[in-house]
Amino acid sequence: MQMKKFLPLALLVVLVMSSCTSVRVVSDYDTTASFNTYQSFAFFKPGVDKAQISDLDKKRILRAIDTELTAKGMIKSDNPDLLISIFTKERERVDVYNNNFGWGWGWNPWWGGGFRGSTVSSRTEGTLYIDLIDTTTNELVWQGMGTANISHLSVDKKIARIQEIVGKILEEYPPQAGQ
Repeated sequence: MQMKKFLPLALLVVLVMSSCTSVRVVSDYDTTASFNTYQSFAFFKPGVDKAQISDLDKKRILRAIDTELTAKGMIKSDNPDLLISIFTKERERVDVYNNNFGWGWGWNPWWGGGFRGSTVSSRTEGTLYIDLIDTTTNELVWQGMGTANISHLSVDKKIARIQEIVGKILEEYPPQAGQ
């Protein structure tokens, strides 16, 4: 009987933990751009230099982008069709969960025997933007954005997380008709 009272709480914890592992991705693009003509890329150094993250993380992101675009058949070039720029945003996310489980009514948390209270958790959430700029027109033709939890990761886990985030963002490139 006591276990049934804590089952909803256990389910909430599993849901919260699983939401921390997801990467939320959005992309936007210029509908007049001919994405099938873009075959080569280079990194836009002034844009990359402005990204407010450590140089180690910049290198990890650039390697992951290079790997993903190369896997799509593109080549790195000194005379590219696309310039790749990145920027990042970071914010502290605070989640408050109201745990009003149980039965009964009244202001007393023990009234009716149910568990009542709130749980507060915080985590650092980072957003990575990847911009693709047409070198002929110098205009942004595609932008992908991925948001994910980046709190307290070991180096190996951080590398894997960055690869996952970049991979999810670039799954959206090139855009498909009707996307």
